[in-house]
Amino acid sequence: MTITTAIIDDEPLAAGLLESYVNKTPYLSLAGTYNSAVTAMRDLRENPVQLLLLDIQMPELSGIEFAKILPKETKVIFTTAFPQYAIEGFRVNALDYLLKPISYQDFLKATDKAIDWFCVLQKREVYLRDRFLFVKSDYKLQRVELDDILYIEGVKDYVRFFLKNGERVMSLMSMKRLEDYLPRPEFLRTHRSYIVHMACVRTVDRLRIVFADQYIPISDNYKDDVMLYLDQHTLI
Repeated sequence: MTITTAIIDDEPLAAGLLESYVNKTPYLSLAGTYNSAVTAMRDLRENPVQLLLLDIQMPELSGIEFAKILPKETKVIFTTAFPQYAIEGFRVNALDYLLKPISYQDFLKATDKAIDWFCVLQKREVYLRDRFLFVKSDYKLQRVELDDILYIEGVKDYVRFFLKNGERVMSLMSMKRLEDYLPRPEFLRTHRSYIVHMACVRTVDRLRIVFADQYIPISDNYKDDVMLYLDQHTLI
């Protein structure tokens, strides 16, 4: 996999260093380098790149402001000399935050996150197309149809799939890893221990999703996403 990459930095030396890093990294392909977000705006909105190395403190339009108007398919790694911007950077869903001067080692750690992200995205697209996945269960691979899943429960280091036919499939896997791979918003995390197939929801009783005699809680950490989904499908 090759990730199309652009650089925006108003410091020529910093931009040149990043260019050299991109050019010697096999899985990155440089699409362009810009000295301001304003000059990059038209190109990157009409021809989005997959990854943007974006300085934060720039004249006219800051990196934070620019990140908010990027196409959703573009992922951002912020580059800056100012550590106080870290929290604000992650609020706009940046993949990583690199503090200048940037070493090649730190650059690789950040771009490795990008390759992992796009590999997950590629797999998710396959799952959406084919509508099934294989999971390891009892030393074998077991096929699980997405349409057959009611909900998934996290049990320590395992996950348990509850299927429409009453079958349960146990697999050694983290909830976070599974959440990353399943298509959203079809599958939503409702609680640290539960992921629900929202198309299968028939009853919501206050802050609980009801499947027969099983009540799936909706916790505060995940309530906003779940309530947005329900609101979008509620006729008043």
